[in-house]
Amino acid sequence: MSKRGYHHGNLKQALVDAALDLITEKGPTGFTLSEAAKRAGVTPAAVYRHFEGREDLIAEAARQGYQIFGELMQFAYDNGQPSALAAFTSTGRAYLAFAKKYPGHYIAMFESGISVNRTPDLALLADRSRAVLERAASDLCAHIPIERRPPATMFSAHIWAMSHGVVELFARNSPGMQSPFDPEDLLESAIGVYLRGLGLIEMD
Repeated sequence: MSKRGYHHGNLKQALVDAALDLITEKGPTGFTLSEAAKRAGVTPAAVYRHFEGREDLIAEAARQGYQIFGELMQFAYDNGQPSALAAFTSTGRAYLAFAKKYPGHYIAMFESGISVNRTPDLALLADRSRAVLERAASDLCAHIPIERRPPATMFSAHIWAMSHGVVELFARNSPGMQSPFDPEDLLESAIGVYLRGLGLIEMD
């Protein structure tokens, strides 16, 4: 990773950027504030101008991650319109794309142990991103007979869990976990099986 460093007075963002590099390299508990400060090119004391401790720094990385994640999910949903099916499958692909492109943010959001309720802003952004997938699921649910229709929140939770599982097992180079298939193909086929089971796409 390149050292971004502290410049133009943006100390807070320089520290977040440094933390994201360290999170990607060492995990959320594998670095100290002193290391983040050194990576950002400032003294350890400078960190406390903006963050009370490492968890606050990671929480800010997660907050920024949810901001990006929500925007990507919304773009994916909008790009699939007016087809409810295309919008839904597009959001699933966006989840995987985000995890691969923004690994530091992803880890801060989902693997750091930081609660989304740590700050109101973090909770709001997390809810907004989750709401996009729930809206896509709700659109699709409208095409299922009401007697067989699952709650949209359950529907979206299943796809979220499926996407997360593919990321954790096969998209982030987990030791010993290999697949002859690309993560994108695994997720695409898994979503297809799920949707066929609900009668939303026809059997081949």
